[in-house]
Amino acid sequence: MSVIQSFLRSRPAMLAGLAFLALLLVPAALADEPEIYTGFGSSLAVGGYDTVAYFSEGQPVKGSKDFTLDYKGATWRFSSQENLEAFEQDPDAFAPQYGGYCAWAMAMGNLAKGDPKVWTIYEGALYLNVNKSTQKKWLKDIPGFIEKADSNWPGILAE
Repeated sequence: MSVIQSFLRSRPAMLAGLAFLALLLVPAALADEPEIYTGFGSSLAVGGYDTVAYFSEGQPVKGSKDFTLDYKGATWRFSSQENLEAFEQDPDAFAPQYGGYCAWAMAMGNLAKGDPKVWTIYEGALYLNVNKSTQKKWLKDIPGFIEKADSNWPGILAE
């Protein structure tokens, strides 16, 4: 059998395989971004950090597998039962703004991961940034950036 005959015989199988692959990948590519940022291959909100601890301890504290809660399609971890219960009673008071995506990027009309170690509490709300360099920009005009980010959220998830 010649190379051309071999190619022509294998072509239907190859095309069927490519079509199957396209069926798997296209819906994922067209899907909206999740409301809560969890990172690739993870279901953990805020990288597994306890969002209540930012307010009660003034620092990021890793959550425990022993204290978890599912909320808005993500798994939230807490460092204590008390923090889990506080979040459960009022998740909007403790969840990071913009689902844990970078607040400055949101103000610019973009989605970027929020780093749980690069954070700010402003007027009782938790904001994450992608890195320290971005946080420096964020800190220059938090109210202005919040106004812009609020106008982009949550519509940006569907873009």
